Amino acid sequence: MGLVPGDRVLMRLANSVEFPIVFLGAIAAGLVPVPTSAQLTGPEVSALARALRPALIVAGPGVAVPDAPGAPVLDLAALRALFDGPPCDWDMGTPDRLAYIVYTSGTSGRPRGVMHAHRAVWARRMMWDGWYGLQEGDRLLHAGALNWTYTLGTGLLDPWAAGACALVPGPGVSPAQLPLLMRRFDVTLFAAAPGIYRQMLRGAGQLALPHLRHGLSAGEKMADDTRAAWHAATGTRVHEAFGMSECSTFLSGSPARPAPDGSSGHAQPGRRLALIGADGAPVPRGQPGVIAVHRDDPGLFLGYLDAEAETAGRFAGAWFLTGDLGVMDDDGAITYLGRDDDMMNAGGVRVSPLEVEAALTAHPAIQDAAACEVEVAPGVRVIAAFYVAQAEIPEATLAAFAAERLARYKQPRIWRRVPALPRGANNKLSRRVLRDGFSPGGEVQGAV
Repeated sequence: MGLVPGDRVLMRLANSVEFPIVFLGAIAAGLVPVPTSAQLTGPEVSALARALRPALIVAGPGVAVPDAPGAPVLDLAALRALFDGPPCDWDMGTPDRLAYIVYTSGTSGRPRGVMHAHRAVWARRMMWDGWYGLQEGDRLLHAGALNWTYTLGTGLLDPWAAGACALVPGPGVSPAQLPLLMRRFDVTLFAAAPGIYRQMLRGAGQLALPHLRHGLSAGEKMADDTRAAWHAATGTRVHEAFGMSECSTFLSGSPARPAPDGSSGHAQPGRRLALIGADGAPVPRGQPGVIAVHRDDPGLFLGYLDAEAETAGRFAGAWFLTGDLGVMDDDGAITYLGRDDDMMNAGGVRVSPLEVEAALTAHPAIQDAAACEVEVAPGVRVIAAFYVAQAEIPEATLAAFAAERLARYKQPRIWRRVPALPRGANNKLSRRVLRDGFSPGGEVQGAV
C-alpha cells in the first residue's frame, strides 16, 4: 500500500482477532500503530486524526471513522485479503525508536498521544513476577477493551511474550457471562478493572472457577469489600497494581509478595520509585508526596506527541511525576492517597473534566458546567455533571446530547442543576468543592 517505516496506522477496531494482527504486524513492519477506543464518536476521532495525521486507517464494522479521513480506510474484508500476500521484512533498529502511540486524556482537555518505544515490551517483564506470577502454561483472560493500555499489555503483550495464552472476550460479552467463559476455557489468571469484579459478584453466591489461581486488578483502587467478596466467592486473591499510560504498572502486590493491607504494594523488581515533595526532591518515608518513576525506567514513555513542553513539565530532575499522591512506609510499601489534580477515572480510564465540560457547554441552554468524579457508594465512583441553566433540563435530553459528543465512558452518569458553580477569587472553578459536597440523594453542599 506504499507505507514506509514510521508511518502511523490509526486503529478503529473493537476486540477481534484482527486487532493483535494489525497491532503486532504494524510494529514488525516498522509502522506505528495507534489503537483508539471503538466508543469514540465521529467528532472525537476526527479531531484526533487531524493531530495524528495517519497514513492508514483500519476500521471495523460500525466503528466511527474521521469525517475527512485524509488517508485510505481499510475495512476488515480488505485487511483479510492482505493475509495471503508475501511477508514483509522485519524492520530492525534501536530499542529506543518509536513503536506505538496510545491516547490518554490531558489536563488541557484534549486527548494527548503517549509515545512508547520498542523497549516497552521488554520492560514489561518486571510485571511477570512483580505482579502476575505469570507462567508459560497460563491462560490469562482480560475483560477489557484491547485499545486500553491495561488490556493491551496485561491481556495481550505479556501472555504473548511469555508464551502463555491470551483470551479476550469479544464485543457484547457481559460481566455476567465471564464466569462461564472462564470455566469453559480453563482460565488460570483473570484481569479486569474493579467495576467488572463488582458486576460479576452482583447476585452471585459461590463462583465456581476451578482453574483460577488468582485475579489481577488495575485502573482504579479496588474497594476492600469487593476484594473480600471475591475471595469469599472464589477462594482466590486479587493482586492489584498501580500505573498509568506513560509507564504501564510499576507498583503492585504479587503472589510472592502480597500488598500490605490498605497499600498498593511495592515497587516491582527493577523499578526505581520515589515520592517527590514540592521542592522536587524525595520526601522522607512516612510523609506524603507525588509518586514518581525514574526517567531511566525502560518502560517509561518517549514523550507526548507534538508536546515537548508538556513532556518536560512532567519531570522534576530525574523523576517523572505521575500526578498521584502516596506515602511510603518503612518497608517500602506505598499507599495511594489520591490524585493531585482534577483528572477523573471512568472504570480505570483517565478522563479530563475539561473535555467533558467543553462538550456540555455546547448545549444552548447550559450557561456553565463542571464535571468531577463523585462517590455514589463505598468504593463506587462515577462522573457527575453540574450545570447552570435557567430551567431544569430533562436528564434524557442531556444524556442524548452527551452521547453525540462523548465516548460512552466519558459521559456523565449523574446530572445536577445548580444555581452557580463554586469559583475562587481568580474565578477558577473549584471542582473539589463539588466533589466534597456531593450527596447521592441530596443537594450539593458548596454550590452557590
